[in-house]
Amino acid sequence: MTPAIDLLVKHKIAHQVHEYQHDPSCQAYGLEAAEKIGVAPELVFKTLVVKLDGKTLAVAIIPVAEKLSMKAIAKAAKAKKAVMAEAAEVQRSSGYVLGGVSPLGQKRLLTTVIDGSAVNLLQMYVSGGRRGLDIALAPEDLKQLLKASFAPLTA
Repeated sequence: MTPAIDLLVKHKIAHQVHEYQHDPSCQAYGLEAAEKIGVAPELVFKTLVVKLDGKTLAVAIIPVAEKLSMKAIAKAAKAKKAVMAEAAEVQRSSGYVLGGVSPLGQKRLLTTVIDGSAVNLLQMYVSGGRRGLDIALAPEDLKQLLKASFAPLTA
């Protein structure tokens, strides 16, 4: 169990856990997950942590094959500017290692925005809190649990 799975169980959120053998030489964690779970890359989302206005951290959840638009996440999070957070800061703030950062069960709840492409999906996949572990759940459940919002986030 990871903090992400514990949170879903605690709140009685319907979900499925998908484990696969992570290849340590693979750097495209999300694309690897899509391939090994056997689902379209549009259904698998990566969790990115950004720094807003040089001060606060926020989470962007976007499809694994897409690129985050810094302007879009800044606008959605009501900030002037966004940059990717440093790796050490991400690990310290989330409690997870890179490639296994889940939007769920982070040490503290950050402002979270989910890409609008998830709105009409029945299920989306996010990291379960470690490499080789993904969780399928309804986008609306993820939104409510994280007090998140939907907005266009990709470049």
